[in-house]
Amino acid sequence: MHSTFYLPTKIIFGSHSLAKLSEQKLPGKRALIVISSGTSTRSFGYLKQVQDQLDAAKVSYEVFDKILPNPILAHVTEGAKLARQQGCDFVIGLGGGSVIDSAKAIAIMATNEGNLWDYVSGGSGKGKPMQHKPLGVVAITTTAGTGTEADPWLVITKEETQEKIGYGNDDTFPVLSIVDPTLMVSVPPHLTAYQGFDALFHSTEGYLNTIANTFSDQYSLEAIRLIGKSLPTAVKDGRNLKAREDVAMANTLAGMVETFSGCISEHSLEHAMSAFHPELPHGAGLIMISKAYYTHIAENHIADERMIAMAKALGRVDATQAMDFVHALVDLQKACGVDDLKMSAYGISESELPAMVQNARVNMGGLFGVDPMTLTDEDCLKIYQESFR
Repeated sequence: MHSTFYLPTKIIFGSHSLAKLSEQKLPGKRALIVISSGTSTRSFGYLKQVQDQLDAAKVSYEVFDKILPNPILAHVTEGAKLARQQGCDFVIGLGGGSVIDSAKAIAIMATNEGNLWDYVSGGSGKGKPMQHKPLGVVAITTTAGTGTEADPWLVITKEETQEKIGYGNDDTFPVLSIVDPTLMVSVPPHLTAYQGFDALFHSTEGYLNTIANTFSDQYSLEAIRLIGKSLPTAVKDGRNLKAREDVAMANTLAGMVETFSGCISEHSLEHAMSAFHPELPHGAGLIMISKAYYTHIAENHIADERMIAMAKALGRVDATQAMDFVHALVDLQKACGVDDLKMSAYGISESELPAMVQNARVNMGGLFGVDPMTLTDEDCLKIYQESFR
């Protein structure tokens, strides 16, 4: 047995933990605060709380507020330019996964020449090594979905070529992450569900990944258990702080799964969907294809013991066969009110599905290489087709 455990991020978890920001050793004296293009970060007072904490720590700041739900290369480039112009020496990502991913990418490009695609591998990326370490990143998550506060990964879309690709290395871990569930009570029910299922699939994919190990397995199963236990409550009653805490912890554990194991091709297939249709929330896309995807694994008896273990973690304690996980998954989707999502509602047409298969293979092909099975293009197309409505 050979495993490596490396997580150089200080994680402060708990309700009202944002109030501890000013007490921390921060990686610089002038921050670029990256937030979304929406209004919630300001209207709910989260930006003001961060600014007050930075004022108390005698740290100056600039705000960059253009990040989209599916973040794009143009905004990474613009944010990095602003960081250089304003003399920022670290970056704070205040928001969900798209914001923190963008903060990581901006931190890279604030210290390196060219654009992010010079360093990205896959698609039209050049795969060059970074010449300089990125700026330090502080992640303050306001959602429970991507786990990016506990992993080095970021996902950005190069909009003109519809390439949605992940990137990261040992230098792109946040140096400090604050996970404060009180910042998540304002997330509306449908987004709570989408984000929670994203965290769930980080865990299930990490558990099925061929590089799964003892470290990742423990985090996977606990994250699955917490989501099965508390996500429906968090969706129905967003102010239930205990449920929010459970889902937030599951999300951070799922980020650790991403660090010690990783995603498989389910994520590649969804990234193609939201690359073609950026208005599609990532978690919603994953939900749409998940039943067909995991049914393929179950019916082909690819990982029966692990599927049964995931079913039990999700609450089906009497599980005896792989399809029990699929049944538990569908039950959870019904409990969260997301069992009737339609691709067509986001503009996806059946005629696009073959092109999406190729997009997934070209741009995120590495994830197919750690699948517990070999998915052919025909298999991928069938998963899309069975999910389409």
